[in-house]
Amino acid sequence: MIETAAAAVASVNPGLIAAGFAVLVLAGMVKGVIGIGLLSVFLAPPDAAALLILPATVTNFWQYFTGPNILPIARRFFWMMVMVAAGTLVGGLLLGGLASPAAQPVLGATLLAYGALGLSSVQLKVPPRHEPWLSPLMGFLTGLVTGTTGVSVMPSAPYLQSLGLARDDLVQALGLTFIVSTTALAVVLFHPGDGGGAMADPATALASAAALLPAFIGMQLGAMVRRAASPQMFRRIFFSGLGLLGAYMLARGLL
Repeated sequence: MIETAAAAVASVNPGLIAAGFAVLVLAGMVKGVIGIGLLSVFLAPPDAAALLILPATVTNFWQYFTGPNILPIARRFFWMMVMVAAGTLVGGLLLGGLASPAAQPVLGATLLAYGALGLSSVQLKVPPRHEPWLSPLMGFLTGLVTGTTGVSVMPSAPYLQSLGLARDDLVQALGLTFIVSTTALAVVLFHPGDGGGAMADPATALASAAALLPAFIGMQLGAMVRRAASPQMFRRIFFSGLGLLGAYMLARGLL
């Protein structure tokens, strides 16, 4: 197995390795949301998602477990997380998953929608009385999107923001969502059917481990950029780039 992985890594084009390193640094800078979209320009969606599994899992564990309200967040969003996992497995194993021809245009549409929403002045607000039934529904929809695109921000991020959570609670809730969705996605990517068995490939697993370094470099650079730039400018640049990438992927997937 080790010899197979070494041979596969040795056969990779150095230019692709350099491009992948740069993309992973950028993914770390913006918390990985844009990373799978950029990688999908060079790789098939299952391979792009598999490459990001380990760095995404490690960084999201750090985001969640360094916060102040680990147990309260887990209790409050327990059923949402159950449905995130269920939706990811349904989307990945029963609805075609990332190996489906629809994966790329759906990913593009997801990134485009998230970018447009981020640039808009829309302020969503969910009354507390709706949270008990809406959280599981949003969790399941997030899982379906994750299972078919590898991206977990829609509709989980806008929904959690609409609850009016304190900043630390919002960061932890997003981190927990990404931990659950990434773990369920890893199960999909190990499956030899719809997930393509991408994570079962020794070379891919090795590359995912190697991706930890550029991801953490990107996280440090991202922190420096956010401190130097105004929040409004960083937000505009990030969501504009996300929207443009989504529009490109959507067009490429449909043409």
